[in-house]
This record gives sequence, C-alpha cells and structure tokens, in this order.
Amino acid sequence: MDHPDRLAGVSTTPFLAADIGGTHGRVALMRASRNGAGAVEMLAYRVFACAQFPTLSQLLQAFVQAEAATQVTHCVLACAGQVMGDEVVNDNLPWPIHLAQLRHALDLDEVAVLNDFEALAYALDGPLAGAGRHLCGPATHVEGPTLVIGPGTGLGAAVHVSRPDGGFVMATEAGQMDFAPHTVREREVLAHLAPRGGYVPVEHIVSGPGLLTIYTALCALHAATPRLATPEAVTAAALTRGDVHAVEAVEMFCASLGSLAGSLAMAFMATGGVYLAGGFLSSIFALLEQSDFEERFLHGRSARTLLSQVPVWVTEHGLHGVQGAAQWYLRHRMRGAERSPQTVAAKVDA
Repeated sequence: MDHPDRLAGVSTTPFLAADIGGTHGRVALMRASRNGAGAVEMLAYRVFACAQFPTLSQLLQAFVQAEAATQVTHCVLACAGQVMGDEVVNDNLPWPIHLAQLRHALDLDEVAVLNDFEALAYALDGPLAGAGRHLCGPATHVEGPTLVIGPGTGLGAAVHVSRPDGGFVMATEAGQMDFAPHTVREREVLAHLAPRGGYVPVEHIVSGPGLLTIYTALCALHAATPRLATPEAVTAAALTRGDVHAVEAVEMFCASLGSLAGSLAMAFMATGGVYLAGGFLSSIFALLEQSDFEERFLHGRSARTLLSQVPVWVTEHGLHGVQGAAQWYLRHRMRGAERSPQTVAAKVDA
C-alpha cells in the first residue's frame, strides 16, 4: 500500500476481507471494533464454492450484492501464492488473479494482498489460539513461536512470533519443499511418481489431492484398479476400513504430515506449538490419532527432547483466515501501512 494517507478512515469504514483457497472462498464484511485495541468486528460472512464462479471478481461481487448496504472501496485478500507484478502467482486456485482487473471490476480504491496462511497465523492473536483438539505433546499452551500448517487443496504454513508489541508473522512456501520419503513404501511411491527422479513438491503428497495421489500410486504398486476417485472417498473408505489401499494411503499421509510438521517445528523452534488447520484433518482426527504422526513428528533421538515438548493441535480453518487478514490489514494501516519482505501489500492503480 504505497499511499497510507489515502487509507485515512479505513479503520472505521467497512471493508472486504476474503480468504481464497483452492476449493472455498470465505468472504466477510469487516470493520474495526468499537472496543478499539485493534480488534475487528464481523458484519457479514459467507462461504462460496470457488468452482461456481468464473473469476474471483464475480465471487466477490456476489457477496457485495448480497451483504453490503453501501459501496465498499477497500479489500484485503488472503490467498495462496505470491504477488508478482499485477498477478497473484499460485498453483492451486481455480483461476488467475489479476489485481488491476479485480480493482476495476469492484470499483475498489485499494486491494491489499497477503498469503493465506500468513493470515491464518495472524488469527493466533484471536480465538484460533484457544481452538482445536489436542493431538500430541503437552496439553498446555506455552510461549514461543507458533506454527500453523494446513493441508487442503495445496499445503500452506506460516509461523507466528509473539512480542509485547503484538509480534509478527513469517509466511512460507513450505508446500513447495521437496518431499522426503521415510519408509521403503514411501520411496516406492516417490519412484512411481517420478520414475526418472526429479523434484516432487511435498504438497503433491501432503494435501487433499495428495492423498488421492498416494492412493492411486499404491493401487498401481499392487496392480489393482483404483475404485475411489476423490480425496473424500478415500477418507470415507479409510474410516470404514472398506478399502485396504485407502487405509494405507491415509496412514502414509498422516505419517508424512508428521515428518513435515516436525521438520518445520525444528526449523522455526516452534516451542509455542503447532496448529494443523483444516476441516479435512478434523474429519480424519481419529485416524490421525492412531497413525504414526506423533512418532514421525518426534524424529530421531537428538530432536525428540525438543519436539516432545511441542503441543500439536488440530483446528478448523473456518472464520480464522478472514479474521487474521482483517487484523493484519488494520494493524498495517495503524502502523502507516509499512511493508516487510515477508508480507506483500499491493496498491493497484487503474
């Protein structure tokens, strides 16, 4: 946001906050809370299926027409990917996002953009910190950097560092890291996906579509014909133990997620805990509890002492993304809309 003087009054004026994923678009009409202290107030909220709209601007227009009584001229957008010039570059959204087109279509004065998991990490300053079901480690909340990881249509992660002034968030592209197999079976799956070697992103394994990828690879390794065609069908079959390959696929998914979460927790020294976000994980919580997630999270002997003290929680994504995006937006406005290498805020001219 290049001209913070143009944002005068934004904190008392309703604005759009949108959390756009590969499957769902969560949109809210927000404003600064009358209680002050940087809190946000939600005036309206809706969840849309992204596939039902040909562009993001039409999805947002549907919300504005239904929920906004007056013209809305400011928007903060949390979405997967990074801003490159006028475009948000991503692999998992159903359509390209061009910021100038978005601003023109909705007649917006300002569009601010941040990573979707960066927004989710900012929500740790609110209700997200007390939400979720305990998976492993101590069942208490402690001080220290906190990690948010979410396997959905892709895989996102961000780290929240608390400080007396409110702290800060570092976004990551963890989903684009190389997948590191741990077991012989995982090596076989990786070899099936990349028979000549090469780069396989971890989100091709640890995500909703990744679960289906594991399942179809296991079927191929067993010379079996896949019976299931969606990640939801794989999880349903695993829950009922109705398909042996679905059961093995979910077990491999959970174990691989444990390895990734432990590696990221070590990288960021996430002593404040790890939050695994998303309805997908909540639906398989019982399987996650029974899986090798915890053992793989703890890694080897030298890391176990540290990682055994890190609590891990599973929480719903829900409202938290739009709340975190709104909190980030107001915080940066009050600080003069400063920019940082970890946070992209785009001021888009017509």
